[in-house]
Amino acid sequence: MAKVSNEAKRRYYDKIKEYKSLVDKLAQHENSLQQTMDKQEQGRSYKRLTLADEGLNMVSYYLLMNHLSVSLLGIKNEGFLNNARKACYKSIIYLEDVVTSYIDVPYSEYEEYLDEIVEFDFQQRWNLLSKLGFAIDALIDSYGTNSKWKWSFVELEGRFATISKNMLNLKQVVAQLDPRAEGYKVYKKHLTMVKSLLEESANNYRQKYELSTLRIDDFKLAIRYLSALRRIHILLGEAEESEVIKKKIDVWKSKMEADSKSKEKTNKRG
Repeated sequence: MAKVSNEAKRRYYDKIKEYKSLVDKLAQHENSLQQTMDKQEQGRSYKRLTLADEGLNMVSYYLLMNHLSVSLLGIKNEGFLNNARKACYKSIIYLEDVVTSYIDVPYSEYEEYLDEIVEFDFQQRWNLLSKLGFAIDALIDSYGTNSKWKWSFVELEGRFATISKNMLNLKQVVAQLDPRAEGYKVYKKHLTMVKSLLEESANNYRQKYELSTLRIDDFKLAIRYLSALRRIHILLGEAEESEVIKKKIDVWKSKMEADSKSKEKTNKRG
């Protein structure tokens, strides 16, 4: 690798100084809000939404600093990438605290959580989720295709899918899919994204199982994501789509059970 000049280093440190300062300010604000939340229960969900949003700003600053390292010094900065990954997970945890991490349960089991953020409207939810999706994609791209974190990103994307579903008010689904309803276009985009993310997560967990872990838990998660998708199809009265997913679930369950029995026999022989 070519030696990095002192001038390139100087330019690099000058450019990242501002972003480091912004990250420090966001960290200070996070600590301040956390202290407020510890003392005051009212409005916690909205504060967590703010913290999640600001955490994604931190992700963007860390990724930008890594990009500057690559462009000016010719090397990835693993420290910035790891900080970006941790900040992304933290934002997801804040959002899970707001709307739960339930993958496949009736809407009634987490409805009360959405009642807490009723003033966080369709557009705001869509904006935040779009920002999270962009941050995850940018993070994965920055690590590259041969990253050691490749399979852990399946979990990251799965949790994003779950949050996106749980932030969708399914009690309003019929009314909101009326083209005359206020927020119709945003709600429909959100719903379409949720369907896509759930199917992608199911397929990704199945692939993770087949190509990496061979852990039955990963296969079970794949099936849970399919089941969550089928639940939405049923709610929407999409009988044909629901039947397609049901058949896929049945095939996957049969495969999982066969693999499970095969492992048991192998373990007994061992």
